[in-house]
Amino acid sequence: MATERGAQDAPLGSARASLRPEARSPRSTQVDTLVVGQLFLDVVFAGLDGSPRPGEETWTADFGWGPGGIANMAVVSARLGASTAISAVVGDDPLSALCADHLEREGIDVSGLRTAAGWTLPVTASLGFDGDRALVTGGTPAPRGLAEILDPDVRPRVAVVHVDNTTHDVVRPLVDRGTRVFADLGWDASGAWDTTVLDGLDGCYAFVPNDAEAMAFTRTESPERALEALAAHVPLSVVTVGARGVLALDAESGERVHIEAVPVDAVDVTGAGDVFVGALAVASLTDWTLRERVDFAALAAAITVSRPGGAATAPTRAGLVRWLDEHPAAADPARFAFVRDAGP
Repeated sequence: MATERGAQDAPLGSARASLRPEARSPRSTQVDTLVVGQLFLDVVFAGLDGSPRPGEETWTADFGWGPGGIANMAVVSARLGASTAISAVVGDDPLSALCADHLEREGIDVSGLRTAAGWTLPVTASLGFDGDRALVTGGTPAPRGLAEILDPDVRPRVAVVHVDNTTHDVVRPLVDRGTRVFADLGWDASGAWDTTVLDGLDGCYAFVPNDAEAMAFTRTESPERALEALAAHVPLSVVTVGARGVLALDAESGERVHIEAVPVDAVDVTGAGDVFVGALAVASLTDWTLRERVDFAALAAAITVSRPGGAATAPTRAGLVRWLDEHPAAADPARFAFVRDAGP
C-alpha cells in the first residue's frame, strides 16, 4: 500500500518468518507514546459498489494491508513525530513476524511485543462500501492479558490502551508513572453494551468513542448527552460524530468545543477513529488549546479517509502541511495556522 513513507506493498511471504520480537532490545524506557492492546493483521478492500453476494467474486484496485488494531495508533503517533512503543501479544506465526517487521520499519519500538507460542495473529478483513465499512475477523483473542505483557520499566508521556473492566492493572501503573492514558474501547458485537465496562476508565485521562458507541454505553439519546455523561468518568471526553465533526468536553475547566469535520471525499473510513485517537494523544504533548488539539486529530483522520488502505495511509507531520497546501478550499488557513507554525 502506498503510504507517506513510500510503498509498503511487499508480498506477504517476503517477511522474515524467523523474527522473534522479544529478542529485540528496547531503545529507551522513556517514550512519548505507548500503545497497549490487541494486535491484528488488517487487509482492507475499499471502493466496493456494495457487499459481495454469495457466489460472487468482486475485484477492487483500492486494496491495502498492514498491522491493525492497537498498531493503528502506534503508526500515526510515529508518523506525527512522537517516539513510540507498542506492547501487545504476537504469535510464532509468519503473520506476526510480518507485522512486527512492518512496525519496526515505521520507527516503532517493538521490544514490548510478547510471543505466545502456538497462537496465530488474528486477521481482519475490512470491506468498504456505501461510505462505511464492514469488518470480519478470523482467529481468537490474545491468550495473555495486557497486565502480563506491560513492561514495568517503560515510562511513556501518553498511552493509548484497549480498556475493559479488567484492565485496571494496566491503567493504574501507567497513571502512577505520570502517564496520561487515552482509553480505547472496541465494538461490542453482543449488542449488550455493558455499562460496567466504563469502570475500566478509572484513572484514564481521556475517552474517545464515536457517537453510536458513546450513546450505547451511556444509555443516552444524543451525542451531546453522552459527552456529558462520559465527563463523569474522565477529565477529557471526546465524541466523534462523523460528518457533523467532533464534540469535546474538558471536565476540569468546563471548556466545551464542537469542531466541524474537515471536508473531504471519503474513500475508505477504515481506522479513521484509531487515527483520530492516536493523533489526539500526540497533540496532548503540546501546549495547544483544546480546540487546536481536536482540530489536529480531525485533520489527520480526514486525510486518512480520503485515501484507500485504512489507517496505514495516515499522514506524516510534513504530510499534514503538504495536504493543507494542496487543498486550500477544504482547509481554512486560519483554522490550521497552528499546524504550520509547529513545523515538522
